[in-house]
Formats: sequence, structure tokens, C-alpha cells
Amino acid sequence: MAENTKILVVEDEESIARFIELELKCEGYEVFVCHDGMSGLTKARELNPDLVILDRMLPNMDGLEVCKRLKQTTDIPIIMLTAKGEIIDRIEGLDSGANDYIVKPFNLDELLARVRVQLRAKKPKEKTLLQFNDISINLQSREVKRDNRLINLSPKEYELLLLFIQNARNVLSRDKILEKIWGWDFNGDDNVLEVYIHGLRDKIEQGGKPRVIQTIRGIGYVLKDI
Repeated sequence: MAENTKILVVEDEESIARFIELELKCEGYEVFVCHDGMSGLTKARELNPDLVILDRMLPNMDGLEVCKRLKQTTDIPIIMLTAKGEIIDRIEGLDSGANDYIVKPFNLDELLARVRVQLRAKKPKEKTLLQFNDISINLQSREVKRDNRLINLSPKEYELLLLFIQNARNVLSRDKILEKIWGWDFNGDDNVLEVYIHGLRDKIEQGGKPRVIQTIRGIGYVLKDI
């Protein structure tokens, strides 16, 4: 999890910032540090980190304002650190967009645990549905639909369509398609690709649907917008 994970620490007390930086680096995170609100906001926009640890009381621009501005344009998770622990202060911090709020002095193990929680929550979920215009592929059930009409494809036709959707609008050469679908050492019929493309087109164009798999003469094929 920690590998290649970037964390920005925005803390004006240099001793605290250094302490957090060293501990995060020991956990394997890539850490960047700023000591005022304006430079923290600028660095966050430039770096697009995986997480920001943000002090509430900062020079130039306070943490609440930094948090609000960041959340206007990003979904970067923010853990706010502060010496202000009253309920109203916590509410203000969370209402500004902070994902979590820790009161100083804090327990290091708790801070690290909360960092892990936010990074897990940010981790993108694996896509189960691929979509191109009105064609969809469910990667779990292997169901293929066009305009909500179920299309029954053979295993090779399914692999072909999946390859096209994964490379939508990009021209794929015959050789690349043969290598991806049939293997680099394929030595079968030279017309096998054309046969399968023809069959796949017939199935996805039923009902007068427009052609989306276009032939690029002398090169290969491309999945294009309608």
C-alpha cells in the first residue's frame, strides 16, 4: 500500500512536521512538507498527493480555508490536525471538507492507523462494467449488451470485443490483434481474424445498429464512435 503513495504534510511547527515526516517515511510513504497554508495549497495542486495531513492553524492561510479550496477541485482525503478539540471546532473542520480530525497531542499509532484507513477508502474499486457508447461488457458475468439487448458471443468474439473496448478509438493492427487473442505463435488460417470480425459485427449490428468496428485498410481495425 505504502509504495509510491504520496503524502503531503502541511504543518507550521517544524518539529512536529519533521516528526510526522520521519515516521511516515519509515512506513514507506513518499512525504512532502510545507509550513504555511498558501504553499501547502499550491503544493497540493501541483503534486496531487494521495493524502494530505493538514494543520488547522497555519500562517498565510488557515487550514479550514486550505481544506475548502482543495475540496472544490479534488477528492484528496484530508486528515486535519489541531490543538482545538471542542465539538464546534471538530464540526467546523469536518464541514470544511476534512475526512478526519485529530486533536493534538496525538498518538502516533492512531495517526498512522487513520492514514491507512483514508488510503484504503481512496483505493479505486476494480471496474466490473466497461462501456462504449451503447455497448457494455460486464466483466464478472461476461454479459454483453447493446442498447440493453443481450448479445450472445463466442469466447473468441467476447475477447475481441473486450480488446476493442479497452482500446477504443485506437487503431489496432492485424498482427497485434492476432497476438493478443490467438497468441504470438499463431500460425493458423490467415483469414481467421476477418471471419471473427465479420461474425462479431453481425451480432452487434443486429436490428440495424450502426457499425462501430471500422476497417482501416492495410493496417487493421478500430472501434469508433457512432
